[in-house]
Amino acid sequence: MRIETHGHQIEVTPALRDYVDTKLQRLSRHFERPFDVRTQLSLDKPHHKAEATVALPGRTLHADASAVDMYAAIDLLADKLDRLLVKHKDRLVDHHRGEHPVREGSFG
Repeated sequence: MRIETHGHQIEVTPALRDYVDTKLQRLSRHFERPFDVRTQLSLDKPHHKAEATVALPGRTLHADASAVDMYAAIDLLADKLDRLLVKHKDRLVDHHRGEHPVREGSFG
């Protein structure tokens, strides 16, 4: 997984970049294939805002979060992205592969 972190009217310090990387590394557990995450941090006074776009094969997911400080916004963003990826992965699973009387050939 490749994570790009950019700042909009804010300087992205190495501490912020490392925090984003460690928080978003847990997203890679949902998919075996590598994917890209583009993160943008901005200051929307009085709140700090964190946005991310996840580029998956055939789909692009977007989430944003704002909080009183940047670290809290990054935490909220990581949670939202985690939920989005779980929901996306559930949609990819074919739920119609179980046993069904029509497929078995035994009609009632």
